[in-house]
Amino acid sequence: MRLLRILKRAIVLVGVVALTLLAVRAWDAQRGEPLELWHTFVPDELDVAAIDRADWSAYVAAENAMLDEMRVEVTQKLDPEDRVPVNRYFEGSPVYPGHFARDWNRSYVLEPDGPPVGAVVFLHGLTDSPYSLRHIARRYRERGYVTVAIRLPGHGTVPGGLTGVGWEDWMAATRLAVREARRRAGPSVPLHLVGYSNGGALALLYALDALDDEKLPRPDRLVLISPMVGITAFARFVGLAALPAVFPAFARAAWISTLPEFNPFKYNSFPVKAARQSYLLTDVLQRKIVSHSQRNGLADLPPVITFQSVVDFTVLTQAIIDALYLHLPANGSELVLFDLNRNSKLGLLLRSDSDISPARLLPAPPRRFGTTVVTNIDADSSGVVARIVPAGAVGEQTRELALAYPPDVYSLSHVALPFPISDALYGMQPDGSEDFGINLGTVAARGERGALIVSLDWLLRINSNPFFPYMSDRIEAFTSSQGASPVRADRE
Repeated sequence: MRLLRILKRAIVLVGVVALTLLAVRAWDAQRGEPLELWHTFVPDELDVAAIDRADWSAYVAAENAMLDEMRVEVTQKLDPEDRVPVNRYFEGSPVYPGHFARDWNRSYVLEPDGPPVGAVVFLHGLTDSPYSLRHIARRYRERGYVTVAIRLPGHGTVPGGLTGVGWEDWMAATRLAVREARRRAGPSVPLHLVGYSNGGALALLYALDALDDEKLPRPDRLVLISPMVGITAFARFVGLAALPAVFPAFARAAWISTLPEFNPFKYNSFPVKAARQSYLLTDVLQRKIVSHSQRNGLADLPPVITFQSVVDFTVLTQAIIDALYLHLPANGSELVLFDLNRNSKLGLLLRSDSDISPARLLPAPPRRFGTTVVTNIDADSSGVVARIVPAGAVGEQTRELALAYPPDVYSLSHVALPFPISDALYGMQPDGSEDFGINLGTVAARGERGALIVSLDWLLRINSNPFFPYMSDRIEAFTSSQGASPVRADRE
């Protein structure tokens, strides 16, 4: 009886704590900005079955119809106070995507000038759009590849779109993009997948699925940029934060953030469901890696090259090593880490848990995969070197790069890696070849807090990669070598 009383008290205590937390969450949600049309409107995306049945033209037709619907239901119904230059959904705004020579929110294909020498599929990140990988796509095209960049369901329209889709929809779109790449290039040339952030998880999961399903064309190379292999443990329970939203008065609880939408090619607002789906995707991915590793050591997985900042607020750098690279066979895979700027004058202000040494992240050599750490020549220099340990080796090779950390940059970031500093939207030094109405990479905010429509943390995050030329060259070198994974015709 005494044990039963203790159990009842524990259940009551847990219930009281849960109700208290939900009440606090509901109260906290009410303090945010009210939901706008772009949060409440949910475009009508194709579902998994429809995507698996569709070809590229059908998918693009549905995408065009959805964007037309968005114009009617959001753009043309904006309240007067929302018809402002800072709103990407206002036709009179300089950041309205419909005004640009190309709306990079849409799926696209880049064809080479001659017969394709290969095919490559590009998979963008969460809240992002096909814009994010366009620089790498162009370089692939110049090399003679057919490049297919798909807009993943829920993206490129309104943030509310992410409340109506799940990770299975993103995987179906990945399969469709691969089918189209193979159709255009033929079955006998190399097939590569390039995935950024959440797209990196999709690329890797597709490659694992292809090991189990002979109907899926197998990729010959995987290029992962800040891949979402693992995220914080909090994401496991993030769905609970949206529970108060079952009551219409607390609909705001279904959103982690609702910020002004001034970026033409990426959402600033973020729904709880999107975070939950990213966790589910990484959970499935990690389980499949372990399953394949236990069966055959991932012997048939293609070589993988990953580019990752040591400091990353969005994904766990350690998870990329522990949950992926430690399971890979000796198949020519590589990991490239961008270190902190050890010459930064802000070093004393770094949090102790941010000052992570690559040596602490990596297991001791020899390793089955190659590693490169891009870091300062020494503590007194902003110039950088690549410290290389080939797969199976113990000794380190050093190669000086003709690049340097900008003096005011203390690290790269999750969002910076795919963009050169010349990028028109995110670059620190935009080259002026394009105009997207705003440049988010040159903002250097100085003034009083509380006056801006975004937080200073948002503005401080670096948006472009001073080492992009090196990364681009490494991608080309890695994907040009087919020694570890011979080109094969797709199976019937």
